[in-house]
Amino acid sequence: MKKSYLLLSLIVVVLLAATSISVFAQDPVELRIAWYNDGNEGEVLRDLLDRFEAENSDIRVVVDTIPYDAILNQLPVQVQAGEGPDMARVTDQAAYRGYYLDMRSLVADAAYWDASFPAAALAALRLEGDETGLYGFPNQFTVSAPYINRTLFEQAGVEVPSDSMDAVTWEEWTEAAASAAQATGTPYAIAMDRSGHRFAGPMFSQGAVLFHDDGTITIDSEGFRSMAQILIDWHTRGLTPVEVWVGSGGTYSAGADFFINGQVAMYMSGSWQVGRFANDIGDAFDWEVVPNPTGPGGSTGMPGGTFMVAFSETEHPAEVARVMDYLASADVLREFSERSLFIPAHLGLGELNFATDNPLAEAALVAFANEVPKLSDQAYQLQYGGQGFAINNPIRDRLTQVIAGELTLDEAVARIQQDIDDALATAGQ
Repeated sequence: MKKSYLLLSLIVVVLLAATSISVFAQDPVELRIAWYNDGNEGEVLRDLLDRFEAENSDIRVVVDTIPYDAILNQLPVQVQAGEGPDMARVTDQAAYRGYYLDMRSLVADAAYWDASFPAAALAALRLEGDETGLYGFPNQFTVSAPYINRTLFEQAGVEVPSDSMDAVTWEEWTEAAASAAQATGTPYAIAMDRSGHRFAGPMFSQGAVLFHDDGTITIDSEGFRSMAQILIDWHTRGLTPVEVWVGSGGTYSAGADFFINGQVAMYMSGSWQVGRFANDIGDAFDWEVVPNPTGPGGSTGMPGGTFMVAFSETEHPAEVARVMDYLASADVLREFSERSLFIPAHLGLGELNFATDNPLAEAALVAFANEVPKLSDQAYQLQYGGQGFAINNPIRDRLTQVIAGELTLDEAVARIQQDIDDALATAGQ
């Protein structure tokens, strides 16, 4: 009797263990994405991933939404220490070269990826000498260009220069914006994001040449000095809110807030603001995107955008590739772009139906798309050459010191060059 009881107990234990193993084996693989938001794109991503999970019950994707500063400054350290997520949305793609997961043999159709995204963008994720690595894709494209508060111009009786002129200079826009602000009692005429990236488009339009055929990079040029002086003069004349570049109480203010609140007539930023402006401005005033001002270097903004990338330290490379395949697919990327109001980097989506009943937002997206063919080679080199942060950050920081009265422009030019040389030497470039 005791033997029968022991045998029965053993059978029960074995069955329970087997059941536990079976349940454990069916637990979904958990993958994590590090993500930041400009607008509603995180909500759109989550909705798309919910559909993916419904059809792929063996995978669960967690989206960790963190501030952009954390993506920029903390995520590279985590990835290099082997403690990063499986995937991430990044802007400084060069910071992770050598740490990406090569998905060429893992995705369903690598040829689709090669044909669907700009070759320069895919190459931006590769180390020198690597011509085939497939590490991610650009999930949105951005373009920098100015916004104007058209209502202020109309109230002031000041003609919007681009209404009658095919080529308008930064000097002409400055005076028109100043006139509109003065006539309407608006606090400021013009603002530009405190960003080397935002400054770069105007700098190139003014004729700056950073990159030379012999591989050298030089900051000192008539074009750079011209745009720097325009920015300095905005502050000297009180045309721009000092809090954006110089800051207040140890923090910097967002130029977008001044534009949204109707406190500035013209604002140099980019296409990533469209969704926010559509939501936050509402019908308070009419706003629009105008062509990038023209100068000796043409009429160029800066390309930009974000990449969805996968990291080699993942414990589940096959599952990561399935998620990336899904997010890179034409139908999914089209919906992501239409709903988040971003310009797609996919080459084959055709005309999009942006999910907005706001004609101002729709017109702005079309205007930004029209700026893409005008982007200069220097602009593309700065964005995708892997040296962007080494160049943009010193420009931003040293010009801030000039505006604050801590440096002369001559001193700033010399220090920017030294900062760039030091940063590239440290990076082995």
